[in-house]
Amino acid sequence: QLPLPGSRLCLYEDGTELTESYFRTLPPQTELVLLGPGESWRGCASDIERLLAAFCSQQDAVVEAARRLMTDEQAPHRQKLLADLIHNLSENILAEDKEDDKKWFEGLESRFKNKSSYLRHSCESRMRGYMREVSGFISNVHPAARDAYRRIIELMADKLKSVKYNGCYFDRREEEEAARLCTAEGWFSCQGPFDRDDCPCKHSINPYSNRESRILFSTWNLDHIIEKKRAVVPELAEAVKTRDGREVNWEYFYQLLFTLDNLKLVHIACHKKTNHNLNCDKTRIYRKRKQTHEIS
Repeated sequence: QLPLPGSRLCLYEDGTELTESYFRTLPPQTELVLLGPGESWRGCASDIERLLAAFCSQQDAVVEAARRLMTDEQAPHRQKLLADLIHNLSENILAEDKEDDKKWFEGLESRFKNKSSYLRHSCESRMRGYMREVSGFISNVHPAARDAYRRIIELMADKLKSVKYNGCYFDRREEEEAARLCTAEGWFSCQGPFDRDDCPCKHSINPYSNRESRILFSTWNLDHIIEKKRAVVPELAEAVKTRDGREVNWEYFYQLLFTLDNLKLVHIACHKKTNHNLNCDKTRIYRKRKQTHEIS
């Protein structure tokens, strides 16, 4: 039923096109693909493309087919692949409330009634931890500068409270803010290492999808590009000590400590533990004084 012009015979395994002489050298039972005009075949890659297309268009049917295969499958490795496939395709990403995805909330405190509230709480906890580190550094500040350092801590704390500890980044209902880190469906991509364009391993995760993803996401890190302990907090303490009448630009340090200006979400394997060797911008440590011009 195929027109002869433009039709081709290829090897199933890699798409190699056959000539008559090559065909005669093939061993028995070699799998072949007959292609019509305009069709292509690239072996396993073509199979994967067809499989992914099926996942997107017939997800429920694929899950059901995998479940049927599981009943007869004996090989442990193939069983594992099928189980993982069923698990991943059965995700309940769009469910938000506890009543719609009870398994997602297993192991969490009963006060969390929806997914966003828990992830928002997790983000707030990280920010509070950063704030405690800044406060705890006061013992290293010169005694004469501690009062000024405390005032800056209070200003930072008030600003964090006003933005709800930046928990909106993990709230799907705060679409405009959340879009800075993820899509409306809740996918997060690894942004490290910081000195490359993107994650070389293409790590991504959707903590809204299932309980296992939610737990795994808790191991991801918010990595300070200019390091918090080695650079930002010590520089803040030094700026307060040597201000000599100048006003410390505390909002610059706030951005470095608590916002995406200096934070990258990274998979734990991409978290660069070594010294980043980056320092604060010396031109932004103090506020520039407003110049006043006398009118003659």
